[in-house]
Amino acid sequence: MPIRPTLFAILLAVTFPALPQASSPTLTARTQLVIVDVVVTDNKQNPVHNLTSSDFTVLENNVPERIKSFEEHTTASPAKPEPPLVLPPGNFTNYTNVPAGAPLNILLLDTLNTPNDAQTYVRNQIRLFLKKSPPNVPLAIFGLSTHLWLLQPFTADPRLLQAAVDHKIPRTSSLMDNAATGDKSDTLSLEMSVGHTPPYIVQRMQQFEAEHSSDNLQLRTRYTLNALNQMARYLAGLPGRKNLIWFSGSFPISILPDDNILNPFAIAADSSDEFRQTTDLLAKSQVAVYPIDARGLAAPSVYSVESSGVQYNPTLDPNQGRNQDVFTNHLNDSIRQNADDNSTMLQMAEQTGGHAYINTNGLADAVAQSIEAGSNYYTLTYSPTDTANDGKFRKIQLKLRRNGYSLAYRRGYYAAAPVPAQAPTPVTVSNTTSHFVPLAALPTDHVADPMHNAMIFGSPVPTQITLKVLILPAAGHPEDSLASGNIASRNITGPYRRYDVTIAADPSAIIFTQAADGNHHASLLFRTYVYSSDGRLINASNRIDDSDLAPALYDRALHTGLFFHQEISVPVKGEFYLRIGVHDDVADHDGAVEIPVDSVRDLPPLNSPPVTQPLARRH
Repeated sequence: MPIRPTLFAILLAVTFPALPQASSPTLTARTQLVIVDVVVTDNKQNPVHNLTSSDFTVLENNVPERIKSFEEHTTASPAKPEPPLVLPPGNFTNYTNVPAGAPLNILLLDTLNTPNDAQTYVRNQIRLFLKKSPPNVPLAIFGLSTHLWLLQPFTADPRLLQAAVDHKIPRTSSLMDNAATGDKSDTLSLEMSVGHTPPYIVQRMQQFEAEHSSDNLQLRTRYTLNALNQMARYLAGLPGRKNLIWFSGSFPISILPDDNILNPFAIAADSSDEFRQTTDLLAKSQVAVYPIDARGLAAPSVYSVESSGVQYNPTLDPNQGRNQDVFTNHLNDSIRQNADDNSTMLQMAEQTGGHAYINTNGLADAVAQSIEAGSNYYTLTYSPTDTANDGKFRKIQLKLRRNGYSLAYRRGYYAAAPVPAQAPTPVTVSNTTSHFVPLAALPTDHVADPMHNAMIFGSPVPTQITLKVLILPAAGHPEDSLASGNIASRNITGPYRRYDVTIAADPSAIIFTQAADGNHHASLLFRTYVYSSDGRLINASNRIDDSDLAPALYDRALHTGLFFHQEISVPVKGEFYLRIGVHDDVADHDGAVEIPVDSVRDLPPLNSPPVTQPLARRH
């Protein structure tokens, strides 16, 4: 619904400190500027310096484009430290302080797709890297299990990085066929096949195991792509290039039919569309992915000590040829699976401008090489000749006028904002303790709900839309009823404390469409969730805002931010967290913050809002 001028003017009066300006350009949904980072290396993988824009030719769908800006980045370029961000009590933001003018390096330790024995080796290799890493190189460390976790924000302190590696990484993947080694050669059907079990029973067991394995693999794929999607949205608002160094056993994009089971097509699955969307989002966020195969240099699992025993011994089965068939089938499966895994890594690296490290035991060296390559690069921009937003993929091709060099850069983009998802219907409840609407009324499916990933408790907050949030108690005393419009679980009990939530969103990351009357329209979702300390969603405020701003209000919003107001009730007793998010349905951009209620519980109640300061924008 349109923002009422009187309410809008009141919200503009709320105090928000201005955020520091960022020095590096970031592509927003309203620009027609394409940013391409390119790493140029010689035949010894050494970075090539001192090239100029005249050395490069840019083509989009085979059409030459004019380079608008060109800049070289090297490890010799000093990073400019950002001043510390100090906010008054009750003020919060998803703005992240990072050094300006230098690439950001992120380690992603993937325990979801990596067997336990490889995880131990990865940790040891990272410790070795940290001992040898150059000083003053900020790193962030993330962990991936069934969710994405920020284990250590950006820091150059080796003690904090070491502590994250030693103490914060989950070590078990419950969705791998063999959590210890990652292979699936030691199965019940295999044990049955070397005995006297009737063949039709063995075949049915093989079918069951194959379908179970496929289900787990599809879950791993979905969790991984969701996590990489979250990572892209978290890093999108940070300036400049980001190098994502991803330790993983990886996963195949497609699961092909298996002729060795009764129903070959029962296990087939394909995640190609989701994979393309994720790699496109990473590339748009200037994230180059450097996958490192955490398993190192390894032979097929059938040759391991654990897998080469009685099940492949022809002397233990009257039908000796069957054992050889089993060995051959498992050998072929292992080779095919490894090739599929490697293909995923290679595609992810190529599409985002990174490099994949496969079949190497020198994982510490691979990290150092990734950071070195990702710190010596060129950034060029161009405005596409074809300005149509037709949703089609635009292929980017860079050519160098000098021979003998290799180029790594993102290979294209989709030329339109995503199609808006179906917005959830707003749900309201009576302002009484006896009338609850179950939280099931909120959409929870990650496909149907465009804010699913942005609102996951404990996950990294997306920064595509910079937010400033003011949270204050709305009353000085507890209340027996919920705030109007809250959607609570049935097991929530009062008394409650009502909190006033005022959100200021950076309009530069929001798409406005201009109507014939001169008004500007935006389609936004605003949510405030209340989580218990164990991650249970217990209360929510869910609003759809179709803002229709008159020219004067639109001009003012561009300078001060787009404001929105909610109220949320939190039980007085217990430990709770607020997760506050904004989603632009047209641009498919997210912004969120997460704060402990204890940090605002004792603040004085909201009385009268003083003067505002403009919301700073990343340009």
